[in-house]
Amino acid sequence: MTMTPDRVGQPLAPSSLAAPLDPAELDRALQPFGKSTMLPAAAYTSQAVLDWERRNFTAATWACLGRAVDLRTGDGGRTLTQRAVQVGDIPVLLTFAGASASPGADAGAGADLTVRAFANTCRHRGHELLPEGGTADRRAITCPYHAWSFGLDGSVVAAPGFTEVPTFDKADYPLVALPSQVWHGWVFVNATGDAAPFAEHLGGMAELVAPYAPERLHLRARHTYEIAANWKIVCENYHECYHCPLIHPELCQVSPPTSGDNYDLPGAWVGGSMDLAPDADTMSLSGASEGDPIPGVDPRKVLYLGLFPNLLISLHPDYVMTHRMVPLAPGRTWIECSWYFPSETVDPSYAVDFWDLTNRQDWGACESVQRGLGSPHFKPGPFAPNEDAVHQWVTMLGRGYRGIPPHHS
Repeated sequence: MTMTPDRVGQPLAPSSLAAPLDPAELDRALQPFGKSTMLPAAAYTSQAVLDWERRNFTAATWACLGRAVDLRTGDGGRTLTQRAVQVGDIPVLLTFAGASASPGADAGAGADLTVRAFANTCRHRGHELLPEGGTADRRAITCPYHAWSFGLDGSVVAAPGFTEVPTFDKADYPLVALPSQVWHGWVFVNATGDAAPFAEHLGGMAELVAPYAPERLHLRARHTYEIAANWKIVCENYHECYHCPLIHPELCQVSPPTSGDNYDLPGAWVGGSMDLAPDADTMSLSGASEGDPIPGVDPRKVLYLGLFPNLLISLHPDYVMTHRMVPLAPGRTWIECSWYFPSETVDPSYAVDFWDLTNRQDWGACESVQRGLGSPHFKPGPFAPNEDAVHQWVTMLGRGYRGIPPHHS
């Protein structure tokens, strides 16, 4: 991958929102490309850092919660109106109204679905409206503590015992609405309510994803993994192919590891492209595609885009693959890997088998890095010339640790 201009700019003043990391070690990570080092070990091993990230990275930006059609589907395929989720360290209640796609057909048929997000706390005494992970298919949200009820739009429907209170006005106590967005079928929520607009968060990434129209694609396979590594290690591994010749011999057969370019566009993301080998049509063990091409996209390139804080989008000529991450502990991450295709009848195994093998190769490397970071002898090392995208990622994180929003113009 080619090097891109340095984005660091002027030295950064410490913020009152700064993460619990050594400022001098952050200074070294925020040097220009060619002089900087990786983040300190504590960024990957400290519970205090992860707690800070859950509030200031996950909750305070735009976390991806999954596909709208999946979030609305309950046990037995029933259609939900409510789902309680945890966004970073903040409990959130999602509500759904309108038409929805059926599972597997994905979001194209659910264009009329309305998804709203609210603080999962009753306006009376603060009781959770649903427990984390809880779901409901009722038309009203009812608090299980004192039976206050709310519409799916967050308005108060009933407040038992307050009918005769002359100073009480239901309009004064709606649920606290949180910014939410459905983008190409994925649901994003800003749980603190004060992030930059979603369009600014996406920046130039939007125009790269648009030709693939992921909302029109069909979910054909999904794997989940729980790995013994920090979520940032997964992202850093994703953004470089310096490791590919040793770790991924199969990948190198279908895509030259030194090919492609990285992007330097606005937004809270990092990414680049890689070329397919001359005799390969897609990323598969044979290089052959068993699916249909996605119309209007470059048939010779694969795009690898990491949208902060937790969604990796890999755009292929014939399918889209995503990795959605949830940190469970400083050294443990849950990962959901999904494959989407233009046809709902394609056998996805040609892509799934290739990437499941590649994923597991990556997870082994990431877990080894995590163990190495736990050594008292670890000191942050430099970036190789073809690790410029990792430097972009570390710069975004380092600035974020100092209270500076991740998006850039």
